[in-house]
Amino acid sequence: MLSVALRTLRARWTAFVGSFVALALGVGLLTVMGQALAAAQEAPVRAPERFAAAPVVVRGQDTLRVATATGERTARLPQPLAIPSATMAALRALGPVTEDRSFPVPLPDGGPEALVGHPWSTARFAPYELSTGRAPRTADEVVTTGTWATVGDRLHTTDGTVRVTGTAHTRGDGVHARGDGVHARGDGVHARGFENAMFFTDAQAARLAPDGTRQLVVAADPAAVRSAVGSHARVLTGDARRFADADPDRDAEALTALNALFGTAGGVTAFVSVFVVASTFAFAVDRRRREFALLRTTGATPGQLRRSVLAEALLVGTLASAAGCALGSYGAPWLTRLVVDGGLAPAWYAIGGHTWPYHLAFWTGLSVALCGAAAASRRAGRIAPAQALREASVEGRALTPGRLLCGTALLGTACATLAYALLTDPGELLHRKTYISRPMLLITAVALLAPALVRPLLPRLPGVIGLLVREHAVTGGRRTAAVAAPVLVTVALAGSLLGATATLDEARAAEVRQQTTADFMVTAAGGTTLSPTALESLRRVPGASIGATTAVYTLEDGVALVKSEARAVDPARWARTVSLPVTSGRVTDLDDDSIIVTEEWARHRVGQRVRVWLADGTARTLRIAAVLATGTGDNGVYVSTANSGGAGVNRVDVRTRADADPAAVATELRAASGVRVLTKSQWVRASSPQSNRTTRLGVLLVLGIALVYTGISLANTLLMASADRRRDATVLRLAGASRGQILRFTIAEALAVVGVGALLGTLVTAANLAGMWGALHLLSAPATIVVPWQALAWTTAACAATAVTATIAPRTR
Repeated sequence: MLSVALRTLRARWTAFVGSFVALALGVGLLTVMGQALAAAQEAPVRAPERFAAAPVVVRGQDTLRVATATGERTARLPQPLAIPSATMAALRALGPVTEDRSFPVPLPDGGPEALVGHPWSTARFAPYELSTGRAPRTADEVVTTGTWATVGDRLHTTDGTVRVTGTAHTRGDGVHARGDGVHARGDGVHARGFENAMFFTDAQAARLAPDGTRQLVVAADPAAVRSAVGSHARVLTGDARRFADADPDRDAEALTALNALFGTAGGVTAFVSVFVVASTFAFAVDRRRREFALLRTTGATPGQLRRSVLAEALLVGTLASAAGCALGSYGAPWLTRLVVDGGLAPAWYAIGGHTWPYHLAFWTGLSVALCGAAAASRRAGRIAPAQALREASVEGRALTPGRLLCGTALLGTACATLAYALLTDPGELLHRKTYISRPMLLITAVALLAPALVRPLLPRLPGVIGLLVREHAVTGGRRTAAVAAPVLVTVALAGSLLGATATLDEARAAEVRQQTTADFMVTAAGGTTLSPTALESLRRVPGASIGATTAVYTLEDGVALVKSEARAVDPARWARTVSLPVTSGRVTDLDDDSIIVTEEWARHRVGQRVRVWLADGTARTLRIAAVLATGTGDNGVYVSTANSGGAGVNRVDVRTRADADPAAVATELRAASGVRVLTKSQWVRASSPQSNRTTRLGVLLVLGIALVYTGISLANTLLMASADRRRDATVLRLAGASRGQILRFTIAEALAVVGVGALLGTLVTAANLAGMWGALHLLSAPATIVVPWQALAWTTAACAATAVTATIAPRTR
């Protein structure tokens, strides 16, 4: 039987090539995603940067430790605590001590991003070396790193004008990654990921950052230093000195984001690949009903047919999976460049060196090929000799009992899980993993039930060609469903993913609009904390309310130490600048002994007392003054400025009086040094999640991979069906139809099938967005469904263009 199948391969090469292409592309995508995910599992070992030449670094305590019944729980504090004066005195007795102070240096007139100031005495520990000029000697002199400033330049900072007396650079690159070479930029200025620094005299640095010493360098024996420090600070030596650098966990955090991105992309890719490949193989086998019918009439047994189909699937699966792995090895470097250039991955990120993604992709592809052919082979093997000719002439029942059962079960599961989530935890439906994975269940269910939906969804079309198109599409239900499946996946994924993100973004933006009653928001020009000079000036503005971004920690269920983002505000003025979604209590009751929480907290009844730890590790027991609706999850927690945990003021909200001139108030606010003044509308736009370029790129990456693949599979499936269209064209020609009429009929049929798939995809999109709307409504968040009509239109148009091209192409040969 296998030899017969191989000898007849020339007559059905389109089905063979179609299956091969679909499987090879799917395995290639799985290989690329596997390689990307494998490369994102391990962060490079970053060497110390600022303190590479320091003997011993002492850093203020930066870890919160809470004892529980099941052991100690820890959490990282937002910033290290100041080193106690007694500890510093003990360290000075051991050897020379150099105090380090780091603080932002905003340049209103423009300059490098995230410019940070340090005392000049700490420069030698990087080590920085002077490239030009000399060290600073007076309060208005500085040394800068890099090439953005030159000796003699005068720079206007928020604390006055300074003159550049020298420029400095570091030696080495500061990064050692996984033993596979240097992935940092050692250009004589600074390493990629390192800092843009400005060095002041030690006295001036102490004046600009007067909030205590949080880390210092000690030239003494490490054991003696640890003995003197005790539990009041951390002692860092060797590679551990990197924890004294700014953002030492940036590599691990970058990999966490990459893992989430590629995990999601890999899941979508696996779903689309398996879905399309299984559909393609089943369609290819179903197209061979005439061949199977003839083989049955010549004495072939059902077992021989099944073995023949599975053997062919094994052959095609092996060759295509191997080709897909080779294709994936070429696609992985392209993906690396894409995510690095797009800012989704750090510069050191590189793909390669892992073998398990190839094994996973190969065996997955082969398994999908065999499973896709197995169901159709069983159906072919059930053809009885007496029914062979009838089965070859008329397409059998499109919606088989097994397909109906599986489709109904999946549809019921999708509805049941949605109802359960809405009743128990509606916030779960707003998470990215949920609104990306849920459409897959509905897509599969609708695709299985598609043959039964073709007739009710396809309207009666005008004219003779319209009648033929509808009847041909309805009669060939399996073929129509197979061609519509890639369109369904394409439109449903585009609509569901883009619609979900747009709906959630709109809900968050609406929350900001509703909750903000202030007329102006004032932030630091450099995006950090406001300087004492600016803060003193802003406090004098009537209606101004200061605020700081901080955090509080709670012990949930006595075992989990949970961090909650919080806002520290001035209770006397703050209530006039906000309109929060209060479910119980009053925001005006907030004071130094109370806290405002959301309904997500385990204890959220007004009057209850909750034990929390502030951002500086201080334990407090605070009374709940008010409870807020959960909303989209950004409502947060509020405490008074007395419970800010040492966080600096980073925003001032101003509500103008009724008799005040807004223009005059804005002018007064802008008079403060180093500030950025935004109106309410500007603040809402700036706070909108739509400004997050990285999130958009991540969603587009996931969508792009899936949509390109489904577009290719659509063309592939149509080309495989070209043999049927040739037979239909022959019949129409014998009936007297002209070549132009046949061409119009073929194009109209392709567009009609694309329309069916687009309509099914739109229905899936509507169902998913309806679930998100229900979740937002239950969470008391602004619930407005945003349907990405433009994306749906472009996606459908692309599918239609692909379908028409694939339909016409065989007729041009």
